[in-house]
Amino acid sequence: MSNRISFREYHQNIIERVTNRLEESLPAAWRIPSSLREAMLYSLMAGGKRMRPLLVIAACEALKGNTDAALDAACAVEMVHTYSLIHDDLPAMDNDDYRRGKLTNHKVFGEATAILAGDGLLTHAFYLVGRMAPLHGVPAERVVQMTMDLSEMAGPKGMVGGQAADMEGEQGLTELSQLEYIHLHKTSDLITFSLLAGGRIAGAEEAQLEALRAFGQKLGLAFQIQDDILDIVGDEAKLGKKTKSDMKQEKVTYPYFIGLDASRSEVKRLTAEAKEAVLGAGFPDPSRLLEAADYLMNRDH
Repeated sequence: MSNRISFREYHQNIIERVTNRLEESLPAAWRIPSSLREAMLYSLMAGGKRMRPLLVIAACEALKGNTDAALDAACAVEMVHTYSLIHDDLPAMDNDDYRRGKLTNHKVFGEATAILAGDGLLTHAFYLVGRMAPLHGVPAERVVQMTMDLSEMAGPKGMVGGQAADMEGEQGLTELSQLEYIHLHKTSDLITFSLLAGGRIAGAEEAQLEALRAFGQKLGLAFQIQDDILDIVGDEAKLGKKTKSDMKQEKVTYPYFIGLDASRSEVKRLTAEAKEAVLGAGFPDPSRLLEAADYLMNRDH
């Protein structure tokens, strides 16, 4: 009889482990202004699916790697993701009042402190990546590569570039390729980093890293299209934010371009292609990655 836990239990276990590590991520001995520490932790501990951390750990486990080291990388990517949400919610960006069912950071702490909280989370993420060499024995060359990956995929070539293109796109997109660019960089790149980080910690071969990269790009695009769909048909109580915000802001989305049914079909196609990418890459156990792909395709929040 198998002792393997369900994906739901696995997901919950990772949420708990990541939450516990995040609580310890800002050393108590560091002299940090109390308002800044509180604002950083307010958004960091606000819950969420923790899917990017899950993908770091699942990719590492697929290669039988050091999951304790992966936990630090998981917290690092969650910090970058959280910083992006704090800044996205600001009046100058999406101007949102709620995130994950709670008031957004700037609504509680003011715009200046919210900006600094995001800055603090972004920079502290690199501290967590850097300490994987002395703390967990991850070879320095892998840590350097992860640092470069994070800089590339969270920066102007990646997530920040996607956000800039998204803001420009509010003036009106005319081609689906423009929207795909936004989704691939604003969403897919950080998901791709999560997978590459887990793979690098475990010593993945180049072909396996490329498989994880392909998996991340396909999965991230499917994830964002599903978000576009849920903005139209989702349950506000489950989502923790208002629906139909894209329509109110006159944002162009996949359902706008190709319709709801075609968007749902695209999510299924991309998910299948993502799974194919890892199935042929020689991972000892890619099962959690495959389960994560199915979970994201079928999620309702």
